[in-house]
Amino acid sequence: MIAVENLWKRYRGATALGGISLTVEKGRVLGILGENGSGKSTLFKILAGVAHASEGQVTISGQPVGVETRRITSYLPETNPFYDWMGVIEQLEFLASFYPGWDMAKSRQLLDLMNIDSDRKVGTLSDGQRARLKVVAAFSRSSQLVLMDEPLGRIDPPSRKRILQILLNEFRFGEQTILISTHLVSEVEELIEDVTFLRSGEIALSGNAEELRQNRGMSLSDIFEEVVE
Repeated sequence: MIAVENLWKRYRGATALGGISLTVEKGRVLGILGENGSGKSTLFKILAGVAHASEGQVTISGQPVGVETRRITSYLPETNPFYDWMGVIEQLEFLASFYPGWDMAKSRQLLDLMNIDSDRKVGTLSDGQRARLKVVAAFSRSSQLVLMDEPLGRIDPPSRKRILQILLNEFRFGEQTILISTHLVSEVEELIEDVTFLRSGEIALSGNAEELRQNRGMSLSDIFEEVVE
């Protein structure tokens, strides 16, 4: 589903990604784990097509990142992508106008599951409710690839639990590919199948999550502390 080869991203005076390479098989859940500033968000922006690589090649479903790949990709940025002055339904209808195949009935169903009042203005929602609204937006499309950048950051524990439960319920195993970036490793450990640890823009460790746990005799959280910090 994803092939990344010798990917570099340089900004003036800084290198965000330093020649990373990785592949992601279709239907897998990959955790991109690292501290803030490790390059996670930069990688996701490049995969989503909202930032360009300085060097290297990236393909999604065999296609270079561009219009075709954006049609099959849902992207949840770490930052808030919504307009505060819009109502919740108005915001989702606005997004739906950009994406063929958006299912508003699914949107309403997910709003109920996420316990979000559809009559409220986006600007009146709490941080946790806005995070849950991003998940609603991501799964209102039948995307082949879902990129979730820090979906649990700055979110209260009850909201984290609700988000993870929806992910487990809505994920189409074997068909849909999900990448989750986070530094809250313990929260997503039961969800992810494969893992890539980033440190200072480089891959510190990568592999099957269960094999890494067995080989090292520790949880992914413990491996994270050992490898990344």
